[in-house]
Amino acid sequence: MKVFTSPSRYIQGKNALFHNIKSILNLGSHPLLLADDVVYDIIGSRFEKHLAQEGLIVTRLSFNGEASENEINRVTTVAKEKKNDLIIGLGGGKTIDSAKAVADLLGVPVVIAPTVASTDAPTSALSVIYSDEGTFEKYMFYSKNPDLVLVDTTVISKAPKRLLASGMADALATWVEARAVQQRNGETMVGSSQTLAGLAIAQVCEKTLFADGIQALAACEAQAVTKALDNVIEANTLLSGIGFESGGLAAAHAIHNGFTALTGDIHHLTHGEKVAYGTLTQLFLENRSKEEIDKYIRFYRQIGMPTTLAEMHLAQASYEDLLKVGRQATVKGETIHQMPFKVTPEAVADALITVDQYVRELY
Repeated sequence: MKVFTSPSRYIQGKNALFHNIKSILNLGSHPLLLADDVVYDIIGSRFEKHLAQEGLIVTRLSFNGEASENEINRVTTVAKEKKNDLIIGLGGGKTIDSAKAVADLLGVPVVIAPTVASTDAPTSALSVIYSDEGTFEKYMFYSKNPDLVLVDTTVISKAPKRLLASGMADALATWVEARAVQQRNGETMVGSSQTLAGLAIAQVCEKTLFADGIQALAACEAQAVTKALDNVIEANTLLSGIGFESGGLAAAHAIHNGFTALTGDIHHLTHGEKVAYGTLTQLFLENRSKEEIDKYIRFYRQIGMPTTLAEMHLAQASYEDLLKVGRQATVKGETIHQMPFKVTPEAVADALITVDQYVRELY
């Protein structure tokens, strides 16, 4: 069976949070607004006042920072007590993933409003669940995608450019992984065969990022919304989100999850920064051409992504440490098993080392 999955409605543009009240009112009138304190101070307070002025009865709840089962259960309990009929997730990837989980548990609609374009979480029907300490635990899958995704490019243009660059790195894994799943004739994240549409979107995602990425970063640094930034926000959010879900994940994201087995400063890196190194590792596992590998390395270095173990805060990591990454990346059920060949923990560790050696010798 082929399955193509996407949000019911995706709206992107300047001040999108404040010009689409009808789309929100169609879903509910007593929303729970989930946002961390930083996001709330930047845009959440203003957004809450806007919702209240339009007649919605808003419950504001502070997100505690980790998409864990304990946090999801805490938020769900509050939403039940307040009889919220709609969940609004405002913020970054972990806030968004938690909001989706809460809405699914309660059986109510969810509005996703990303304030950064740093991950492809907003459009998908799944969440990445971590322990309270930040170790990857599992994927949680839902019966439907978000009801509404509101992407305010004005807000995102004012976010740190490191987060936009991280979103590019996350999105650049989309085609690399979907291509591997295609070669295996494997399964997507919804347990189906790939659609032509999903693969085409994954390819356009990569093309857009290489074409507009550097110009988009300049716009972000200037806090200006340009066509290039608009394109990259869409690639990071919509194209990557649909592309990974309907195209499938493979080694790059599994290796990202493998990094959670380690302790230390690596956890100061963003999701996309770790995915970037995972993508290079997958390219080496596949023995891709030097031309393709160099294209990715050059682009990552231009946008400030880590390409060496030292930049991953793993300069002192032992081979046994890297084997821990490999073991976590290859646990049963991980997406690395959608690669077109068997990948062992040792193969992951060797590729991690080889990426580092290659970059240090040539760059």
